[in-house]
Amino acid sequence: MAAQEVLGQTARLASSSALLQVLFRAVTFALNAFTLRYLSRELLGVVNVRLTLLYSTVVFLAREAFRRACLSGSTKRNWTKTINLLWLTVPLGVFWSIFLGLVWLYLLEVPDPSVVPHYQAGVVAFGLSAIIELLGEPCWVLAQAHLFVRLKVIAESLSVVSKCILTVTLVILYPHWGLYIFALAQLLYATVLVMCYVVYFVMFLGSPEATKKSFPVARVKALLPNFVEDETFVNWKEARLTWSFFKQSFLKQILTEGERYVMTFLNVLNFGDQGVYDIVNNLGSLVARFIFLPIEESFYVFFAKVLERGKTVKDQKQDDVAMAANVLELLLKLVLLIGLTITVFGYAYSQLALDIYGGSMLSSGTGPDLLRCYSLYVLFLAVNGVTECFTFALMCKEEVDRYNFVMLALSLLFLCISYFLTHWQGSKGFILANCFNMAIRIAHSIHYIHAYFKESTYRPLAGLLPSPFLVLLYTISGAITAFSEVFFCCDKGWMARLIHITVGALCFAATIVTMFCTETKLIHFVRSQ
Repeated sequence: MAAQEVLGQTARLASSSALLQVLFRAVTFALNAFTLRYLSRELLGVVNVRLTLLYSTVVFLAREAFRRACLSGSTKRNWTKTINLLWLTVPLGVFWSIFLGLVWLYLLEVPDPSVVPHYQAGVVAFGLSAIIELLGEPCWVLAQAHLFVRLKVIAESLSVVSKCILTVTLVILYPHWGLYIFALAQLLYATVLVMCYVVYFVMFLGSPEATKKSFPVARVKALLPNFVEDETFVNWKEARLTWSFFKQSFLKQILTEGERYVMTFLNVLNFGDQGVYDIVNNLGSLVARFIFLPIEESFYVFFAKVLERGKTVKDQKQDDVAMAANVLELLLKLVLLIGLTITVFGYAYSQLALDIYGGSMLSSGTGPDLLRCYSLYVLFLAVNGVTECFTFALMCKEEVDRYNFVMLALSLLFLCISYFLTHWQGSKGFILANCFNMAIRIAHSIHYIHAYFKESTYRPLAGLLPSPFLVLLYTISGAITAFSEVFFCCDKGWMARLIHITVGALCFAATIVTMFCTETKLIHFVRSQ
């Protein structure tokens, strides 16, 4: 597949994934606002922090390394061995579900049954849903490797909509069911997601469309584990790469969900405060989740396909190097500008957003300061996502292994900083610790990218330097909106709020117009791809 074609399909995949994340976060956003009126903060804290952490830990540890290893390189490979390798995610998921489920049930603090009923059933259901979701992993990797955009959109849309419809229905009819509501909804989500992929491939394999595309898997039976006579069960090169990524993914999970682990295991916040933190965290991560994550996932596939892992820049095809460097520079510029926009305008509009969303329960106390800190954290998330996706796509096995030691040190340092900052700054300490963690990871990735392109004429890190005039406008907009918040927000009535919103809208419009005038190359890239 030509590099230009891969770029086009990757951009479409990123766009579709971004739209999916918009849907997911918008639905979650509305669902939280709805459930706040019916359920306690403590119940939401247990579901959104404790149980969701169990589910995300199981699926991440069981599949993340396999995904990265099996999506590296060309689609022309022995798919029988790759599929065999992917099925190992299921027994691994069963192990993690049982092991972590026992930890969640017997070693962690159990919520008060009168406030959060049916905790044990919730733990079992969330662990089981993780195993169900892993059953579709071979289909997911095949679809992702061959850039089946529409399948991913339909499958994940149907699953999240089904989950939300069931949740709303049960919350209205049976609010006393407690965690049963979210347990059933989570099981439905996993089942619908897997069934969408399975049904699609049952219909697709063997069809004229599959034959026309020369799809490497011909029969549904080939999606199951298969022993090939006189050959190894798996590709050992992929297996060794998977092991390297597994060690890394274990550490990355601690870094990604570190604050939840600290909350869960060290009890630095009660369940009610955890609920408020999670709501603010979901609100703050809206853009990070529905824009940055799809870009990272999709362009990891692009860089892994266009450039060969482990080779120096001189040993690559120079046309592909030029395209990869150009795309990396423009991606860095894109996410940097999005992150700066959120940081600048998020500071002055955090309190207003929380007041509209959840009333005084969220807009008073630590809520606004939490969201302001998160606005800064989004900027770090933006840059880290792109720099790491390029770095991980190009690292050889030995480099991945060396980086694992860096991640280990970061994990330990992050957990220590989180613990102490939380005792000093409360909930804000989690976000400040995350900012520090992301800054270190960004520095490592920038060092790798600089070293990689040092012997070429390309300098993609220039994407981290916006135009001086645009920086000046961001500074002015931040100052104006901050003064506007002091004078017009948020206890001076709706007319004052509308004035505050209008001031922000005018500053935002001026920023966008300046962006179009000064970043013409980026605008052309976004429009064309």
